[in-house]
Amino acid sequence: MELKLSQVSKRYQYDWIFKDIDLHIPSLSHWAITGSNGSGKSTLLKCLSGVNPLTKGTIQYFDQEKEIKSESIFNSIVITAPYMELPEEFTLIELLQFHFKFKRPVDNLTLDEMMDILYLKTHRNKTVSQFSSGMKQRLKLGLCFFSESKLVFLDEPTSNLDKQGVDWYLQLVKQFSKNKTLFVCSNDPKEYGFCPNEIKIEDFKHKQKL
Repeated sequence: MELKLSQVSKRYQYDWIFKDIDLHIPSLSHWAITGSNGSGKSTLLKCLSGVNPLTKGTIQYFDQEKEIKSESIFNSIVITAPYMELPEEFTLIELLQFHFKFKRPVDNLTLDEMMDILYLKTHRNKTVSQFSSGMKQRLKLGLCFFSESKLVFLDEPTSNLDKQGVDWYLQLVKQFSKNKTLFVCSNDPKEYGFCPNEIKIEDFKHKQKL
């Protein structure tokens, strides 16, 4: 998936979160969205994924040079973020079955294979409400990477993961992101060190005149 950003801007009340971002995002490229806490990284990610509307500007999406309408882009994306909740009344197997009624699994992965990769197979009949925060984060990442998609959006992907979990995440990226355009929203280099491209949110702040 290729993206073209033209004068992309977002304002809350009287404050510009970012202003006039002009960028070309080539297909299959990997990007880090960086900045200090509260700088607007997650807001930009929400705008790129179509969750939040822009105040000004346009985002165009292209799949093999064919433009995809913004209202249809949800069919091509997956996203994980700390503010997104899992349906906790489902068991693990029920949640996977439900999710993959709407998304196709990559590489024809079976649900058993997914649970093996997640290190959660022994918890298949446990409700998600009983999972630890780290288990839930692994599940969120798995739902993203195991789904056939053109665009992947990751917001603070290693939150609640220990060092072993971080290593697991990096292996997941290596294995499942080769044929996808990917954005990582973070201020922690260990989460996005594999990204050769960077959007520094502070570079697009509206500078007030003295």
